[in-house]
Amino acid sequence: MRKIIIEDKRYIPPFNEPARELTVLNKRLWLHQRDILAPYCDRERPVHSFEEIPKDRVETLVYRDNLFFDKPFFEEFIQRARELGKACRVAFSLEDKAITSHALTLQKGIRRQGDVYVADMWYFPRGLEEEVVPLVIDTEAYEVGYYHVPTYMAPQQGDLVYQVPTKAFLSIEHWVHVFVANIVFGIFAEGARKEKEVKQNLWAKLRILGRSLLERRQFLSSSALVYVGKNVEIDPTAVIQGPTYIGDNSRIHAGAYVCNSIVGENVNIMQGAQLLLSVVSDGCYLPFRASLFMTTLMEHSIVAQNTCLQMCVVGRNTFIGAGTTFTDFNLLPKPIRALHEGELQEAGFPVLGGCVGHNCRLGSGLIIYPARMIESDTVLFASPERRVIAKNVRYEESDHHKIPGGTEMHPRLYPREPQAEA
Repeated sequence: MRKIIIEDKRYIPPFNEPARELTVLNKRLWLHQRDILAPYCDRERPVHSFEEIPKDRVETLVYRDNLFFDKPFFEEFIQRARELGKACRVAFSLEDKAITSHALTLQKGIRRQGDVYVADMWYFPRGLEEEVVPLVIDTEAYEVGYYHVPTYMAPQQGDLVYQVPTKAFLSIEHWVHVFVANIVFGIFAEGARKEKEVKQNLWAKLRILGRSLLERRQFLSSSALVYVGKNVEIDPTAVIQGPTYIGDNSRIHAGAYVCNSIVGENVNIMQGAQLLLSVVSDGCYLPFRASLFMTTLMEHSIVAQNTCLQMCVVGRNTFIGAGTTFTDFNLLPKPIRALHEGELQEAGFPVLGGCVGHNCRLGSGLIIYPARMIESDTVLFASPERRVIAKNVRYEESDHHKIPGGTEMHPRLYPREPQAEA
């Protein structure tokens, strides 16, 4: 089958990169897509628009390159599309809770058409055709609780839940979608699939139980749920609970706690660090007592000691100084809003952290308010005038300086799109 990739050139703030280049589940999005489609597609062609697609009569998959989808989702779509034998397009029910709860805010790629939602993925059994039917895929969402807000703080909230799909699909058009793809539709979804497998398959349950008895480990810490790569060092006092993946050449030191997370290759997690429902990509470093909860670190970033990140996204090659805290909850009963297309819009989450772009340097002791963005290449020092980050920070507001001769000490590697600069 041939795949046609429609390139989406829009930059995602604050990273100043297209979605295809951002890291999802420790892979660039384009690589994540390629790996899922490899068993089905033997050739590809990138295009800028639908009009550029060749008209030859061959089996063709067309999709936009800012889409996140997982293997179970695509397997069902392509199987049912081939059985149907007609040109079809990905669609979702108006009652699909995962889509309506987490995928529709801050984006236009999944939109209503008649009595369904449609998205930019098509299947053509005999080349392009004008008549395309919507093929409704059920994401099979699970309701998963993740937070309890006391009623005296927020009486309208109480228990906070995610609608977690076991077949995930998302259009990434904002940094909040990067958070959703990695955590809600990624880490949580994998856990939901494991739970579903254990509930429905007695042999799966017995396999995990047998492995834990053989290894004399707690159920969640057995090798049936914790994958450990080559040349990995784990201190005996560290606690690892699955489903967790640890890549090659990583180090997990004494007293560290890692639960339901992805740890990439060459990652160093020091004494007492805590990692829960998070993605730590290749080459990252977490010194002692750093804490991540439902947070994504892209490649080669550092989160220094005593730093707390909850529900955040951090770009690659970024340093976050000691004692910095990303808050994630409005004390006043107001919805959290994020900047999108030049205006503040509701983010769709009552609890949400912040986002830091690529190649940033944040000093110690900063406090960042919920849903704030710090643009790529920014340097911030904590000072009496700016210790609390209450607004989005652009590169022009950075604390970087120039040395004599005009050479920048911290050069800009990720400029905004020309139209955004204008």
